[in-house]
Formats: sequence, structure tokens, C-alpha cells
Amino acid sequence: MLNVFSEKDFEILIATKDRSNLDFLLSMFPFEHFSTFNILIINQSLTQVLNSDFDLVRVINVPEKGLSKSRNKAIQNASAKLCLLADDDVVFAKDFDKKILFAFENLPHADIITFNHQRIGDLRPHKKQNSSFLHDKKSVWNVSSIEIVFKLDEIRKNNIFFDEHFGLGSFFETAEEFLFLRSALLQKLKLYFNPEIIVSHPSFSSGNDVSSDTLIYARAALYYKLHGNFSLVLLVKYMFFLIRKKYIRFPELGKKYKIGLAGIAKFKQITKNKL
Repeated sequence: MLNVFSEKDFEILIATKDRSNLDFLLSMFPFEHFSTFNILIINQSLTQVLNSDFDLVRVINVPEKGLSKSRNKAIQNASAKLCLLADDDVVFAKDFDKKILFAFENLPHADIITFNHQRIGDLRPHKKQNSSFLHDKKSVWNVSSIEIVFKLDEIRKNNIFFDEHFGLGSFFETAEEFLFLRSALLQKLKLYFNPEIIVSHPSFSSGNDVSSDTLIYARAALYYKLHGNFSLVLLVKYMFFLIRKKYIRFPELGKKYKIGLAGIAKFKQITKNKL
């Protein structure tokens, strides 16, 4: 095996906001005290300051908002060979770190490995695949950021970061993990899926409401970023998908389409058409 990793080579990058103490970490690590893990916390807040008295738990307080900005700040300041992305409402599975280290030892050419997760209260894995596979541009659409572990050196060397126009707290509140992984694929990095469950997450996800104005606005912007003017055709197809699946009613079609057009216009404005 080309990779031999130890626990000191592994770091958890947690995005949070408006925190003044570390109590939220207690429920995230039910099997072991959080202070035994290498953790980097990005606390976004204009009013609250978070501090740590634990040697392995580092905190960076930043007066800004946006999940992708938080992820990028963590990547810039991470210190371990392997980094796991995490939100502040997840619950880690027992031996999750050992599963991650073992996976990288057995996939020595992997630059990024995405794992599986469960919804809290549901014993079934979120993804049904039960064996590893090499990711492509289609399969990375289905990855959640809390499943992503990457080799830090490869991410930095290839200048791969999150697009700060996308993600919660930004202009377009979706698809930040897809764009991150797509960038890695375009740089010819090796991305694998591993079926091990490493984390649980609350049942509700902001990305589940496919007919919401927020998601339509963001999805249309994503279409334009990826496909330029062909995004108008894709937006029409998405509208009829929502009608066919009964997420929206036909009388809502015009309003929803205009929301999508507004998302495209906003993306053009803030990027000045530089895709």
C-alpha cells in the first residue's frame, strides 16, 4: 500500500456560525470526547467569539457569512493530510475516523473519497450502493458535502476551492459540493465512492424542496454557469419536470420561470459573464 495514515494525519473541518462555546460539539461526537480529534472550526459571526482551550481543537472567527466561504477558509488553514468536511448539526458514527483512514489505505490513488451517511432516526444508508466505484461528472451530483474527505495537498496544489457564489448564505443556495467535485474532476483528480457510513444528519435538508423559489433561482444560475444560453432550455425542462411530478401546479409555471430567469440575470451581473 502506498498510503499509511495515522489519526494525526486526519482533521475535521467544521462550519458553524454565531457560536460562543464548544458545547455543540458534544452531541456531534457521542462515542468519544471531541477533544481527542484534530478539529478546525470556522465560526462566522459579527457578534460572537468562539475560543478553544483544547490543544487539538482550533478556532478561526470570521466576520462574514456563506458556507462556501467557510469551507474555503478551512481549506486555507487546515493542517492535516486528510480533511473531512462537516456541518455543526451532524452526528459522527463510531469509528468513523478509522473507516476513513482504512479507505484511503485501500484506495492509494484516491485524491478524494466520498462516503455514505444516514438521516438521524433512519437506520438505512442514504445511498444504496454497497461497493466502491470511481466517480464521474454524473455521480458527483448526488454527493453531500458532509461525505467528502480529501487529500489536502492535492486540493491546494490544483487550486480547488468552493465557488463562493453558491452554497447556503450566498447568492445561490445550492450545488456548492457538486461544483467543488466537478473542479476536482476537471483537474484529473481521482474521486471514489466508499459505502461506509461515517455520519448522520437531520432529516430536513434545504436542498430537498425542489420547487422552492430559492432553489429554482439557484438552479437556473447553475445551469447558466455550466451551459451558458442553453440554460434557458434546461430551465423550461425543469419547469415541466416540476409540473409532471406535481411539485407545482400549471398556473404557477410563469411565476416560477421568471424566478429562474432572475437567477440567471443575477449570475450574469455578479460574474460579468466570466464563467
